[in-house]
Parts: sequence; structure tokens; C-alpha cells
Amino acid sequence: MDAVAAQVGLALLVVFVVYLAILMSVRLAQRRCNTELMQRVAQDRAEALLKDVLTVAEYAQLDASGYLEVRSPSEPMRTYRVPRKPGRVAVAEGGVDVALLCIAPVDWLPPSDVVLAHKLMIEGDEQEYLRRANRRLLSVPNRLIPIRN
Repeated sequence: MDAVAAQVGLALLVVFVVYLAILMSVRLAQRRCNTELMQRVAQDRAEALLKDVLTVAEYAQLDASGYLEVRSPSEPMRTYRVPRKPGRVAVAEGGVDVALLCIAPVDWLPPSDVVLAHKLMIEGDEQEYLRRANRRLLSVPNRLIPIRN
């Protein structure tokens, strides 16, 4: 009788462990679905805000080319190409790419919010934006001056 009780106890333990494993898997899947849903909702709201803030021409250019071109407030020949998707910001001087900048949020933000943050940072405090960015200078002709802080 003790052997049968031990086997029944072991079987119940195994069933309980399998039940817990299934329950945890379901909960993780629900949590992942909730996170994805919340991120989609956040991206939709961020896209609406981006569309409200940008001019019609800026938004059309972003849609067509995949990047937003932001003019430097301090250097008339400089523009920044902010990509819609995650990636480096290209810096052009006189139409020639001279550097790539890497500056990104610490936590997840909707991609549209990231584009808008780059634009506002460049237009609001370009020097601080450049100070915070990791920079990779590109090979350019000698006649072009590399970006400076």
C-alpha cells in the first residue's frame, strides 16, 4: 500500500508541475500579447503626433524616403537625415554625407516618437545633441569641413 501511495503521490506531483508549467506559459504568452498590443497603440498615437507636428512636406518626405531631413539651425550647409526605422542619423554638409551619429533612447519608444525627438533636439539644442551623440566621421573630400560641436 505504501508503494501505491508513493506512486500516486509522485503522479500527482508530476501533474501539478506540468499544470504549473502550462499555466506559466499561458501567462507569459498573454503578457507578450499585452505588451505588443500596448506598443501598437503607443505607435499609433506617436504617428498621429508626428503627423500633427511635421509640415505636410516633411511628412510626405519621411514617407517617401524613409528619413526626415532636418536643417541645422547653426550651420546653413548642414542637414541631418533622421531615419524612420532604427539606425544612425546621417549628417550632410553641402549635400555630402560627412558623419553618422548614434543617439538613441535608453528604453523603448515608438519609432515615430524617436523621429520627433531627434527633430526637436536638433532644432532646440543642436550643440547638446551633438555632444551626446556617438559620432563616426566618413571619408570626405578635403574641401569639406567636418562637423564640430
